[in-house]
Amino acid sequence: MNFWGIINLKFLLDVLFAIGFGFLLFSRVKEQRTLWLLRGYLFLVSSAWFIQRYAYLPLTSKLIDAVVLACSLSLAILWQGELRRLMELLGTGRLAVLLGNPPKEFRATSTTITQLVDTAGKLSQNRRGALIVVDLGSDLRPEDFLYSGTNIEAQLSTDLLINLFATDTPLHDGAVLVKGNKIISAGVILPLSRQGISRYGTRHLAALGITERFDRCICIVVSEETGTLSLANQGKLERPITSSRLQELLVNLIGSQNSMGMNKSSLGKNSLSQNTNVSDNMISDSNEKVTEKPAIFINKNN
Repeated sequence: MNFWGIINLKFLLDVLFAIGFGFLLFSRVKEQRTLWLLRGYLFLVSSAWFIQRYAYLPLTSKLIDAVVLACSLSLAILWQGELRRLMELLGTGRLAVLLGNPPKEFRATSTTITQLVDTAGKLSQNRRGALIVVDLGSDLRPEDFLYSGTNIEAQLSTDLLINLFATDTPLHDGAVLVKGNKIISAGVILPLSRQGISRYGTRHLAALGITERFDRCICIVVSEETGTLSLANQGKLERPITSSRLQELLVNLIGSQNSMGMNKSSLGKNSLSQNTNVSDNMISDSNEKVTEKPAIFINKNN
């Protein structure tokens, strides 16, 4: 009896661990097509395990094993970026990111949005290339960049951002890292994305590369050739956009992160209503700033 009890306990733990691991994978995958691929792959693996354990079907088992192996190789090619990111997180000991850690405390005001849109509008009018990384509470570290840049630790301002991207300064080719109401560093070299290499320039590929790795990180891109504005979020690039569209996107993204930071434990309808209230307040505040300085948000190149 004890022997069979141990066997059943091991089997129960095995099933529970497998279910927990599968639930973790499903909770971290957000793209619908990737979710379908993952479901199909796990179904094949489960079928192979069930046939090997409970049914004596040697030929069927061999065929399913071959299909699972072929699918594993195919997924390794399709998900090479995600697998590389997984290895990086495991190597740096950031398991909390894999488990869906809550966002770090993030504080930004309507002035932050106004200054970012103001800067992007002026740089766009002058066709001056720029790349601004806005950290929305992710776990960004210096080792996540190819080069961590020069430490600034200054209060966010439009004039300072414009000066950092001046063509005669040594930091204009890199990215500027902004968190909350502060400029953290400048001249940051970001990892490049492998998607759209033939369509996008270096700045756009860098914006895609960092937002693919961190979902609580967005990038504002100003094209040096055309002056068009773009916004990268979660590995997707929206371009071209107007200054008013950029303001709308920033209000939604920064407003939602502010609400999550202030109400980490609130869920459901309460959290949704608070996010809406914060976003509405930011929109009204930003619109007041726009009426005071209407020329800031005019993008002649759109």
